[in-house]
Amino acid sequence: MRLAVRRVLTGLPGGGPVLVACSGGADSLALAAATAFVAPRLGRQAGLVTVDHGLQAGSAERAEAVADWARAEGLDPVEVLPVRVDGRPGGPEAAAREARYEALIAAAHRFDAVGVLLGHTRDEQAETVLLALARGAGPRGLSGMPERRDVDGVPLLRPLLDVPRANTRAACEALGLDPWADPHNADPAYARARVRSDVLPGLVDALGPGVVANLARTAGLLAADNAALDALADAALADARTREGGLSVAGLAELPAAVRTRVLHTWARELGAAPAALSHRHVAALDALVTAWRGQGPVHLPGNHQVRRHAGHLLP
Repeated sequence: MRLAVRRVLTGLPGGGPVLVACSGGADSLALAAATAFVAPRLGRQAGLVTVDHGLQAGSAERAEAVADWARAEGLDPVEVLPVRVDGRPGGPEAAAREARYEALIAAAHRFDAVGVLLGHTRDEQAETVLLALARGAGPRGLSGMPERRDVDGVPLLRPLLDVPRANTRAACEALGLDPWADPHNADPAYARARVRSDVLPGLVDALGPGVVANLARTAGLLAADNAALDALADAALADARTREGGLSVAGLAELPAAVRTRVLHTWARELGAAPAALSHRHVAALDALVTAWRGQGPVHLPGNHQVRRHAGHLLP
C-alpha cells in the first residue's frame, strides 16, 4: 500500500500539498496512514480533508475525531468539510457524491493542493463494473473508476485501485486503527450495498476468488481502449466541424460507429446537455440524423437544446 502511494506521490508536481479524502472508513484511513508515512520521506507536504454529510447522528463528532487523528499523525492542513445533501437532484447516493466532490475540489483550490487522494479499492472497482453492467452501460461505464481524473484543474487520484479491500482492513488492524463502519455501506436500500453484500460474494462463491481482480482488470483494459477511441473521436470532431457551428453529415457518416457516437456525445455536451442526463437514447437519435435520415424532426437534448439536420449539416 505504501508503494502504491509512493508511486502516485512521485508523479505529482511540487508547489503545494497533496490532500487525502478520508471518511474514517478502513480504506481511506489506511490510505491516510500510508500517506502520512510516505509523504515526509519524499519531502512532500500532505494534508487531510474529511466530509461531514450530516446524514447521521454523530457525524460531526466522527469527522472531528478523524481530523484530530490526522493532526496527531502530522498531516497538515487538516479540515472538516460540512456539506448539505438535501435538495440536490438525483438519488441520495448521487446527491451525497456530488456534494462531496464539490467540497473536495473547493478545498483543493483553497489549499493550492496538487492532488486529492481517494481511497477506492480493487473491490470497489469490481462493484462499479457490475453496477455498470446492470445499467446496460457501454465501454465508458464498464471502464470503471479511472486512476486519475482531473476536475476543474484538480487531479483526483486513486492509488489503491489494485489493492484488495482486505488489505486496507489488515493495515488498520496492524496499525491499531479503529475504522468507522458506515451503515449506508450495509443498507440494502442502496444498489452498491446489495452488490457488496450479496452479488459479488455470490460470484466469488460460483467462479472463484479471482473474479474480483478479473473484473477490475477488465475495467483497466476497457479504459485503455476508451482512451484510444476518445483520441480518435477528438480528431474526428475537429474535422467534422463547420463554420456555422454544426457538424458535417458526410464527415460523420464515414466514421466507424464507435467513433461517431463518441463525437456526437461530446458535441451534445458542448451544446449544454448535462452529462448525467445525456443518455444512450439521445445519442442514438442524433446518430439516426446521420445514418437513418428520413426527414425526421429535430432531436431534443437535455437542457432544452435541439439539433436538426439541414443541407447536409447537423445544426444546433
